[in-house]
Amino acid sequence: MKFKPRITVATIVEDNNSFLFVREATAAGMCINQPAGHLEAGETLQQAAIRETLEETAWQVELRALVGIYLYQAANGITYQRVCFSARPLAKLEQALDPDISEAVWLSQQQLLAVREQCRSPLVLRCLEDYLQGSSYCLAAIKGLL
Repeated sequence: MKFKPRITVATIVEDNNSFLFVREATAAGMCINQPAGHLEAGETLQQAAIRETLEETAWQVELRALVGIYLYQAANGITYQRVCFSARPLAKLEQALDPDISEAVWLSQQQLLAVREQCRSPLVLRCLEDYLQGSSYCLAAIKGLL
């Protein structure tokens, strides 16, 4: 079997000590996640993060930094490479959210910890914790030739 990790992006959007999350429908039921999704053909990682955040939350954001690059093997055996960014909110648009998203919600770290069992994967908390501990890398570290 050929190893093919799936490349995903996620965005930590902070405003006044609250963080933007989504409640999304999955095969396992409703989960909480950062705005996140798969890299599409022809886009950079940064473009994917901005697009996924807009599609899932209706928020336009400005990326500020790279939080980290993570590998995660899900229970189904699929390995995901998650590239996580931090961002600041710019404007909320009036538009429909992706079909799998029931709502976008702002939660404090404590509120997220209270519902940690609903997190889509351990990466949700890990990325937030890394962000809060100051993990921050220059966006220029990400190179791409498209």
